[in-house]
Amino acid sequence: MRPTASAAVRARRRRVSITAIAIFALVAVFVVRLVDIQVVQAQSLNTDAVGKRSISTTVYGDRGDIVDANGKVLAGTVLRYDITAAPRFATGYSTIDPKTKKKTTYSLEQTVAQIARATHSDAGSLMKKLKANPDSDYALLVRAVDIDAYDAIVKLGISWIYPQRVTSRTYPAGAVAGNLVGFVGTEGAQAGLEYAYDSCLAGTNGSETYERGADGVKLPGSTTTTKRSVAGGTLETTIDSDLQYQVQQDLDEQVKALGATSGTVVVMKASDASLLAVADSDTVDPNDVGATPAADRFSKAFTDSYEPGSTFKAMVAAAAIDKGVASTGTKESVADSRTFPWGGRIGDAESHPVENLTLAGILANSSNVGISQVGELLSKQTRYDYMKKFGLGTQTEVKFPGESNGQLGTPQSWDQQTNINSMFGQGVGATAIQTASIYQTLANGGVRMPVKLVKGCRQADGTLTDVPSSTGTRVVSPQAATDVVHMLENTIPDGTLKGMQPISGYNVAAKTGTAQIADAPGGGYGSDYIISVAGVAPAENPQYVVLVTFTKPTTLKTSFAAAPAFREIMSQVLETYRVKPSTTAPTHLPDTW
Repeated sequence: MRPTASAAVRARRRRVSITAIAIFALVAVFVVRLVDIQVVQAQSLNTDAVGKRSISTTVYGDRGDIVDANGKVLAGTVLRYDITAAPRFATGYSTIDPKTKKKTTYSLEQTVAQIARATHSDAGSLMKKLKANPDSDYALLVRAVDIDAYDAIVKLGISWIYPQRVTSRTYPAGAVAGNLVGFVGTEGAQAGLEYAYDSCLAGTNGSETYERGADGVKLPGSTTTTKRSVAGGTLETTIDSDLQYQVQQDLDEQVKALGATSGTVVVMKASDASLLAVADSDTVDPNDVGATPAADRFSKAFTDSYEPGSTFKAMVAAAAIDKGVASTGTKESVADSRTFPWGGRIGDAESHPVENLTLAGILANSSNVGISQVGELLSKQTRYDYMKKFGLGTQTEVKFPGESNGQLGTPQSWDQQTNINSMFGQGVGATAIQTASIYQTLANGGVRMPVKLVKGCRQADGTLTDVPSSTGTRVVSPQAATDVVHMLENTIPDGTLKGMQPISGYNVAAKTGTAQIADAPGGGYGSDYIISVAGVAPAENPQYVVLVTFTKPTTLKTSFAAAPAFREIMSQVLETYRVKPSTTAPTHLPDTW
């Protein structure tokens, strides 16, 4: 029996309905899945996708400059590039000649060899870095190449090589003030001002991201800054680099002429204790640190304590005058040696009959015996207190890396011999900076100023931070300071600097120092010496302090051997700063009575 027409229609409708339901169900499944992907899992999937194609890189904040007192750059930052790679994409590559359209294919080994030539590095070393972690997205191949090497790498067009902008330290003045500036190594700031003021100089690194295609090639226009980098501040120093250069030249010449193992020079402004030059012989060039022995990579003027010898006598004289127990005309009968009840003995540098010397004469002739007689008018506690006020026994305000406190001890720790020897600078120790500070105090009317090597840190907005203190400390009276300076004028015409050619047009006050070098702690003294001259000029209105020291001279071991360097450098200082010549006659106080 054949179905009726109405039955056929109903069957067709059922099939259509079933088909529609099936299609609707299928669409519903797709819709649900689509909603799940685009809404429910959208954030997670997007993060995963971006993580696979997005690469984050560091944007280095430039390190700030170190400049001299006139703004000349002593340490600066230059643009360099780290050559990095994505080892998992490292293969050979092909080039097409634009003229002939000829394709040239290079193997991985050939590609690495081209990278090595462009960066002046070793191909074998580069290959090891690539193969060390072959599935990695990052490997540092060559650090801090210059612009020429960068251009050569870019020209190669290797898709898995990514140059990254970095900065590198450079020192335009070379070894000039290298002992002070210090240097930066691969592990960061290593020495000197670079280390001491790293918080001022260091920039703040930022970051940026870019997206990379499946073939490892960076997608154009995909770079996004995620954190902005900030450059470091500019460190402004008190050093005059032109003067520093000349002083270093003079010092190295004199060290060689005297056959000394080393030497130092300190030039300080009397009114505010600013260091204008601090020279150490054989100064390190921060551009080539490895060429300098490790012991010479720092400033010995700050780090090395030595027994300063007779340059201390001016301080003892100032203390005695300030305390009212002595004057420039104090009369002493001075033998060439002195023996003490406990068996100790001291002597002058040369034998002489008993001399009737004033305090001025004792300083001019640098008598150990004479200054011990004056010094004993003060208790050892009183002398110690003056030493502390003059800045001895503790680091200067500079707080230079590795700076020594000196070796002062305490009155309680001094034995009887040290108590006497300390009056002429033996048995105690000071740095060259500390010794110069004594003469700054005397030149500044008895007011010691905080020693300054840095003016401050200039921030990007122009503000100056890390400004050192400018508050002075009264150590001795103006009269005591002036009296000592006048007495030291006798040294050149009549005393231990007799024979040194005067500095034309200027009155100069100076004191020599000769100190034996101790063989070892408690082991006595050997035959080697440290010789020095410290002085101020113009004597009637002191503006500058100069100290020169030489360690273990061999051609001439007396303090007079330091005189030519002192005269040359003081002359340069007075000329450089156009100091007006003296208009008064030099003071000449009676040496004898």
